[in-house]
Amino acid sequence: MSRTIRRIRLATVAATASVAVVAGCSSPAPSDKASAASCTPAKGKVTLQYWNTVPGMDQVVALWNKKHPNIRVETKNISNDQYGALGNALKAGKAPELAQVGYDQLPSLRTQNAFVDASACSEATAAESKFVPWTWSQTSFGGTGVFALPQDTGPMALYLRRDIFKKYGLAIPKTWEEYAADAQKLHKADPNLSMTFFDPNNAEWFNGLLWQNNAKMYSYSDDKWHVTVESAQSRQVAEYWQKLIDDKLVRTDLAHGSTQMYTAYQKDRIATYVGAAWGYSMFRDNLPKQAGKWAIVPMPTWGSSGASGDWGGSTVAFMKGNKHLYESVKFNTWLNTDPEALALENKLGGLYPAARAGLELPALSKGVPYYNDEKIFDVFADSSRHIDTRFAWGPTQKTVNLALQDAMAKAAAGNGPLTDALSAAQAAALKSMKEQAIPATAGK
Repeated sequence: MSRTIRRIRLATVAATASVAVVAGCSSPAPSDKASAASCTPAKGKVTLQYWNTVPGMDQVVALWNKKHPNIRVETKNISNDQYGALGNALKAGKAPELAQVGYDQLPSLRTQNAFVDASACSEATAAESKFVPWTWSQTSFGGTGVFALPQDTGPMALYLRRDIFKKYGLAIPKTWEEYAADAQKLHKADPNLSMTFFDPNNAEWFNGLLWQNNAKMYSYSDDKWHVTVESAQSRQVAEYWQKLIDDKLVRTDLAHGSTQMYTAYQKDRIATYVGAAWGYSMFRDNLPKQAGKWAIVPMPTWGSSGASGDWGGSTVAFMKGNKHLYESVKFNTWLNTDPEALALENKLGGLYPAARAGLELPALSKGVPYYNDEKIFDVFADSSRHIDTRFAWGPTQKTVNLALQDAMAKAAAGNGPLTDALSAAQAAALKSMKEQAIPATAGK
């Protein structure tokens, strides 16, 4: 699997592949019965299983094994069917000790009692200070336990072609209002040139836009879920993009990561890309002739708000049946906080680390040649600092995303507005929770 496909998959890990992952839920799920497991060190040597989808992770694990002969880790790449493999292993009672799980799927798996609580291990609870705050809130479920450790993130930003902006006299947009105005100027000057594209089959990307606008999709209180997918903030985002679509200022015929998408960029038909940190290698690897033309700047904001959003990223979860929790915490902490391990993961797998130490990696403080030697990771670091820690994923996120995508596709084809997609997703969330006997109500 190419690095580009891998990065797209990572976004999908918390998205398209959101089949049953470790989602960011800052509130406890009512049906979860997991309790803290014992954290007693094993007597003698131990072998752990770690399943993931990251290219080059075998080399990272080899580094650990070289330094820790008494805690051997065996890694298995499950890129082809990440959640299918995990689901089958859980059903058979043969889950690995550790597994990569996307943030948006944590609640789903947790309601299925797929994890073990590692809070009995002091090293696990002490790890909180080592991670960017919002990522920890995604894995701790309101402080009710430690079911996973953050691994990587997808803070969002705006990729733009400086040469195109200069040619048409456009200023770098600081707000979404300015972005829309630039889109109008650009399309008026050249009807064949669009500001960006809207992929109706990418609910994860759209969720990142909602996240930025403080459009909380779920909350948990009074022993029930409150579903607010169809909030005023969500409608504001949907109505904004609907107008861009109606005015034909953005394209709706391109799938993210597709050959057609790259062709459109290659032919200078699209001027910007609203994406995440992991996307920096996509353009570098697929559009090498455009080196020096691209820049990465903060994502436009809603008015004076400096908030940002996240798209993608994963955790390493402590899976049900783990009989070596002490050793698992040791490896998991090293894997996701040790500078040497983080540097190797970034180099081989393109991971943008969730650990504070990872944000200080030399590779992330240098200019990137493809982007005119600009320090693009400073932009993503700032974006990460402005992500709302209270955003939560629901326990049936896959169902919600599918409903959202189906309705967005209809809207993109002219069959109803994007706000209908929010209504469909809201209804799907409530219906799926009712079917699973998960207490839920429509929130405000």
